[in-house]
Amino acid sequence: MEAVKRNVLLNPGPATTTDTVKYAQVVPDICPREEEFAGLMKNLRSDLLKVVHAPADQYTSVLFCGSGTINIDICVNSLLPEGKKILVVNNGAYNSRAVEVCQMYHLPHIDLRFSVYEQPRLADVEQALKENPDIAVVYCCHHETGTGVLNPIREIGAMAHHYGAIFITDTTASLGMIPLDVVKDNVDFCMASAQKGLMAMSGLSFIIGRKDIIEASKDYPTRSYYCNLYMQYAYFEKTGEMHFTPPVQTIYATIQALKEYFEEGETAKFARHRAVYEAIHDGIDRLGLKTAIDRRIESGLVVSVKYPDNPNWDFKKVHDYCYERGFTIYPGKISTTDTFRLCALGKIYPQDIKDFFVVLEQALKHYHII
Repeated sequence: MEAVKRNVLLNPGPATTTDTVKYAQVVPDICPREEEFAGLMKNLRSDLLKVVHAPADQYTSVLFCGSGTINIDICVNSLLPEGKKILVVNNGAYNSRAVEVCQMYHLPHIDLRFSVYEQPRLADVEQALKENPDIAVVYCCHHETGTGVLNPIREIGAMAHHYGAIFITDTTASLGMIPLDVVKDNVDFCMASAQKGLMAMSGLSFIIGRKDIIEASKDYPTRSYYCNLYMQYAYFEKTGEMHFTPPVQTIYATIQALKEYFEEGETAKFARHRAVYEAIHDGIDRLGLKTAIDRRIESGLVVSVKYPDNPNWDFKKVHDYCYERGFTIYPGKISTTDTFRLCALGKIYPQDIKDFFVVLEQALKHYHII
């Protein structure tokens, strides 16, 4: 197998992948309606449950073709009963995306906003639940990738259940990297895409959730054709296939990525991501840069770095300098502060981060920023 040029992606996904995952896509052509391929998807769906310790008698995984946003669309439009409303616990760009989905479908919702620099205040969440007994769904992103803030989903999920609501969390930027146990963490539905924590390829997304709630949702108002959770689930249960054409090569890559996930081991993988994150902070401190988020509430995966206070700073120039040398940095997503993001996703190691900061320092000196 010929080695592929390795780039170190410090953006929040797609992530740096192994060559074995890349080459897993090179397979004989197959019709995705073959029993052989349905068997592959069945095993994949089963393995995804293991990543979040979901009991197979209570939970299922449902595959979709699309980016991570398709999961938000599906959960929001599919899981709200008639006459009920959604509470979105919103402290960042990706929770705001769930609000935008509610608006697009004209769904009753509460946009409970908090500062992007802080975790949600649990007392405010409880107050909203007390004052609105018609809330049937509580939604909150686990890890707000736009900032790096980690949200207290276990506590929010427990609160939702106490007030008779289900809890949905967007784990696109945490699943497979930050420990998650859907039962212990009070999660009814979580979601992710293959190119993030699993370190596979873009094009495959999946929702892991409770079977009983999915089956009950068949009687809810149908608001989308392609993005309907029960329809896709029922088709999988009946035929073993996606209702519509699946991303065949991406599924092969994801199967290989999951194999490598289990080989590395949950504990070791989480420790590696954490070591990369610590190396990022070490490099930031060494260069005298500043961060936007209090480390005590950071996820350990994303660091939002403030632009240097220097008139020579130009993100595009610095990005291009690093990109030409094999490192990708990414713009920030905080409307009130100019930042760029450095992320600990993918198959990267602390030494990659040390090598990156050598290049970043060269870039800053080259453009007379330091």
